Amino acid sequence: MAQQEWLYGMHALEAVMAREPERIIELFVLKGRDDDKLRAIINQARKFGISIQFCQRKVLDDKVRGEQHQGIVAKAKPGKGYDEKDLFEIVAQQEQPFLLILDGVTDPHNLGACLRTADAAGVHALVVPKDKSANLTPTARKVACGAAETVPLVQVTNLARTLRDLQEAGVWIIGTAGEAEQLIYECRLAGPMALVMGAEGKGMRRLTREVCDELIKLPMAGSVSSLNVSVATGVCLYEIVRQRAVS
Repeated sequence: MAQQEWLYGMHALEAVMAREPERIIELFVLKGRDDDKLRAIINQARKFGISIQFCQRKVLDDKVRGEQHQGIVAKAKPGKGYDEKDLFEIVAQQEQPFLLILDGVTDPHNLGACLRTADAAGVHALVVPKDKSANLTPTARKVACGAAETVPLVQVTNLARTLRDLQEAGVWIIGTAGEAEQLIYECRLAGPMALVMGAEGKGMRRLTREVCDELIKLPMAGSVSSLNVSVATGVCLYEIVRQRAVS
């Protein structure tokens, strides 16, 4: 496991500073930049005795290999990892568990966007397979705008087996698939639930699809065949939120 990682972006660093300031080893700040958000992060860092260096833009660019860092980069200790054991502890703690599962989503931008929406929708954990899936990279953390620190990202060895174990724990598994006959708006989406989203283009893997209790799809009235996975995830999560609110 890596001994350190680079974090960047205002929202991501605000979240880490608020929840896990002990992870931050050193801050690198764009020289000459001065605004309220940046000042608040710097003041928090000083409060916790974190070393701060003021640098030229090229120094920051080089540390994050040209990613958009918004003028602040941190050297940090790795965050906590979550596995199957943690997942079932989370499920046991919730009266109505609400999970998001991404099967084969490999773009860290999409992972970050899904984390952000999951946080907003009240999802208790986001589950991904260890293989052939995006990891919680600095890019994913930045796109998540702080949600990577609030929504546990659970990596599991065997996704189909995990889904079966969730079913035994009373969680209903809803999968999204273009070939499904039932529209999302025709399906009852209340109670303990896990929403499974597949990769763009390929969709869910066969074993994942076969484990699902129900398959649903979004109505597509235009000429495009599918939505970006993070957009589709947002639509589906908020239909679940709506139904849970009125059930």
